[in-house]
Amino acid sequence: MMPPAESGCWQAGERMAQNAGSTNLLLVAAAALVDIDGRVLLTQRPEGKEMAGLWEFPGGKVHVGETPEAALIRELREELGIDTRQSCLAALAFASHAYESFHLLMPLFACRVWQGNPQGLEGQALAWVKPVRMMDYPMPPADQPLVALLRDFL
Repeated sequence: MMPPAESGCWQAGERMAQNAGSTNLLLVAAAALVDIDGRVLLTQRPEGKEMAGLWEFPGGKVHVGETPEAALIRELREELGIDTRQSCLAALAFASHAYESFHLLMPLFACRVWQGNPQGLEGQALAWVKPVRMMDYPMPPADQPLVALLRDFL
């Protein structure tokens, strides 16, 4: 069955085709830290950063020669002061989104086991949020499709 032309995914395909010229690929790893109550940790982008004020999954850029899992472990330690292991990260999904100046590829890992109490070490606000309430938090476009997935699977 062919979707109607006004369908959201149909229109998104046109936007993606227009941005196909973006060649700068940015690989970022992110975590859905899930606590014992089934809440997911969101972090707010601090003032001075691009997309400041938006909420996102914690994580960060993957450096050259680094795996997404190693990058995520490093970023969680640097940003939140927590430690986890690769064996505690379960690949869940990924986001692929064309921004104006780069294309973001972001694997999302579920993590239920870590040591330490997450704190915003870079001045970012933190919020533990039930998946059904995550749409109440404005997020970057790349993160938004992952919210429905988490709501359905957690």
